[in-house]
Amino acid sequence: MRLLPDELISQIAAGEVIERPASVVRELLDNALDSGARQITVRLRAGGIRLIAVEDDGCGIPAEQLPLAILRHATSKIRSLHDLESVATMGFRGEALAAIASVSDTTLLSAVEGAAHGHALDARSGELAPAARARGTSVEVKELFFSTPARRKFLKSEATELAHCLEAIRRHALTRPDVAFAIWHEGKLLDQWRAVESLDQRIADVLGRDFLANSLPVDFRLRTAGGEVHIQGRCGLPDFARSRADQQYAYVNHRYVRDKVVAHAARSAYEDVLHGHRQPVYVLHLALPPARVDVNVHPTKIEVRFRDSREIHQAVRQSLDQALAPSRAAHAGEAASPLASSLSMSPADSYALPSSAPSRPFWQQERMALQEATVPYGLSSLPGRNGWPLSSQVPGAASLTDGTLADDGAPFSADGASLVPHPQTSAAQTGQSPDTWPLGRAIAQLHGIYILAENAQGLVVVDMHAAHERIVYERLKQQFDRQSMQAQPLLIPPTFTATPQELATAVQCAETLHQLGLDIEPLSPTILAIRTVPETLSTDHAVDMARQVLAELALHDASTVLERARNELLATMACHGAVRANRHLTLEEMNALLRQMEATERADQCNHGRPTWRQLSMRELDALFLRGR
Repeated sequence: MRLLPDELISQIAAGEVIERPASVVRELLDNALDSGARQITVRLRAGGIRLIAVEDDGCGIPAEQLPLAILRHATSKIRSLHDLESVATMGFRGEALAAIASVSDTTLLSAVEGAAHGHALDARSGELAPAARARGTSVEVKELFFSTPARRKFLKSEATELAHCLEAIRRHALTRPDVAFAIWHEGKLLDQWRAVESLDQRIADVLGRDFLANSLPVDFRLRTAGGEVHIQGRCGLPDFARSRADQQYAYVNHRYVRDKVVAHAARSAYEDVLHGHRQPVYVLHLALPPARVDVNVHPTKIEVRFRDSREIHQAVRQSLDQALAPSRAAHAGEAASPLASSLSMSPADSYALPSSAPSRPFWQQERMALQEATVPYGLSSLPGRNGWPLSSQVPGAASLTDGTLADDGAPFSADGASLVPHPQTSAAQTGQSPDTWPLGRAIAQLHGIYILAENAQGLVVVDMHAAHERIVYERLKQQFDRQSMQAQPLLIPPTFTATPQELATAVQCAETLHQLGLDIEPLSPTILAIRTVPETLSTDHAVDMARQVLAELALHDASTVLERARNELLATMACHGAVRANRHLTLEEMNALLRQMEATERADQCNHGRPTWRQLSMRELDALFLRGR
């Protein structure tokens, strides 16, 4: 056994911190932002393999401290354990420059305010010499991994490495709109983002105006015993979802992170508005007390650990629910936004409240009085997506015997033969004329499937089954939310052999499980028993349900398994209760459905994530027929 030389120790450490050129870019940008820079320039050659140069106008490094900057664990950002437990800077370990210098040819050039000139330090020779430089710091990294050829062989093509470098810069730019960034490659300017005052403008500059036009603002505060959690940013419309999760940006105190708790909360908020395996897009900034999050859990600082994961999960989920709840259908007829495309209005901007809106806020739904009845269609035997049979004892379930749903104002007849307009949707009572209705006035029904309506923008096409399905589904959820999660005791508690993690989770999260209607107790060091389950769910697959809940609690400290199962039941009821295709509707019935869409949350998608309506503007229609050309 022998003590390793310092250079080999640094190269081993570099293997943890420096994976590719983008890792170097990330570390150098962290240092530049910590120095108070307002202008950062990044110059690259060969995708960052031959050269990475980062220049900033920050506070600079005094000449006598430059040799310290490339030593391991030398930093100006923390001095004690207390500082480490409440880190407020991007970097803090003091090992990035040392790791970079050990696997490349690195030069530092820096000057402080008021100095006659700057100083340049060659990291390999240690030579320090005067050099011309205004206030700030420049770091040049040449020939990355030249001293470790085996590592260099694992790098990808120059184009691939350049793409990773650009993504690293993009992540930093999205969290600091007050800082200007310029990116050069092979002497050519690739991109430049000027300093701006608003996050929305920076998002438009970096991700494109389409992202801004197809996203919604997020601004949510949750006050907790440990301090306030503030979430700001933008979340994409369901229609703007992508096949890959490549536009999901989450930040914790300005630090870009890939966190399972945040990702799970975001996905659960989009669960019943996305179709198939589409991925939502978002830029979310979480601000919370530094002491409430541990950033020292990953070599590259891309992962964090929250002191209360359930609290963060709840905040992210609620912030996105709040942003996604209002329906575009409520304001479909408004004028297009400047950020909209030349042919159609901006989907996100249609959320703005029009001057002709009724006095009642459009997100407030009327109370729904449901008749007590047994669920029809053999609903108890219908499996959900998880394969669990749904309980037939659903409190407050509507009578769906005729495939219709009763309501306070009886918008749908009891016998299911026809739809009748809701009393509150008449133009006289809302203060609106038919010309100002957001989804317009129904003019025809197409093949018994689609409703055609005209509004101020042009033509609206509505899938009547999908739209009515969402209306029924949201009303069922609203009714269930007014009830507490009732638990039903099991006469013969099912038992199962549990893993050590499942046992620990059952004990630690007993209170959370109780709130979900589950009582899971250990019978022995390896056996768990299920004493109660939610009364709205079947008991046939209680063990599978319990295992899934415990798995989610272990990973995210919050479970949506039971809520998902409950929503499957309600979605099945809503699907059977919605008006069917090939059913003839009168104009009054079609208008009644349009008015209810305007007053229903998430009415833009059905329960399965399919769109419920589409707008064709007059300009689009004119273009189809070459009018004006």
